[in-house]
Amino acid sequence: MGKLAIISDLHVDINHLNDKELAMLRNFCLEQGITRLHFAGDIANKVDRALAVVDFFDCAIPTTFHWGNHEMPDIQQENDFENFKDNRFLNFTTVDLSENTVLVGINGWYDYQFSDLKDEKEIKRLKNLFWYDRMIDRKGTDPEISTAICEKLQVFLASIPIQKQVILSTHFVPKPEFIVHQSGKYARWNHLNAFLGSPDFGRVIDRFSNVSDVVFGHTHRRFKKQKINGTYYHCRPFGYYYEWQLSREFVKENQLSEVLEPTKLRGVLRRHDKEFLHYRKVHLLEEVQKGMTILDY
Repeated sequence: MGKLAIISDLHVDINHLNDKELAMLRNFCLEQGITRLHFAGDIANKVDRALAVVDFFDCAIPTTFHWGNHEMPDIQQENDFENFKDNRFLNFTTVDLSENTVLVGINGWYDYQFSDLKDEKEIKRLKNLFWYDRMIDRKGTDPEISTAICEKLQVFLASIPIQKQVILSTHFVPKPEFIVHQSGKYARWNHLNAFLGSPDFGRVIDRFSNVSDVVFGHTHRRFKKQKINGTYYHCRPFGYYYEWQLSREFVKENQLSEVLEPTKLRGVLRRHDKEFLHYRKVHLLEEVQKGMTILDY
């Protein structure tokens, strides 16, 4: 028996996580009895920085990873998106966790189906205007890339013996139950749901009864575990520092703002940087627990 921990959206650079904080996180994993660690994308904005983080943890705990969208603008060769040459890179690859359980990693992608917009030209315009992924240079349209990944997923899962329990890690959203639909002045965010994932990915998973758990992030929203068509789905991304629960608690406890919207909190936290850094140090491990999925195997 062992314990698998999966962390998505660590964003070490945006969150300014230093070596001392990473060591705190690593020690916490060891204290929790974690025997395998996997990063489900968006470790950092630069590939070298992401690999350095994997190295940092791998020296104490066997560690694997796959990409999220934030590493991808730094990828220079088309082959490195899906076939990066590192034996810890887990994309359409399995790791035996036990005699009966395997961990599967898949980057994933999106195909615009989660958007309330149907005009693909308008979706592309919004991507080039607002979305971080506009800097990613890879072959094919987003729906074409997503379709190819879903087709490959079907073949790949079919190759795993049915008696093997599969824990699947991906970065992007596979089910509509994890898409938030806004109203009022925030309704425009419903357009950007285009870039969150693909329901086709989830439909492929539905065909395989031995997929016990699916872990993903990208949403920067945390959801309760849900059982859908016999599979448990876990979405607990670590996210940006100004989205953390501890950041909201810091603002509320110090009565710094009545508005707890993340984009507004960023400025509040910067203006009270010294006090926030102390608060963050005290409560960071609590946030880590909220932003980590732990599964026994």
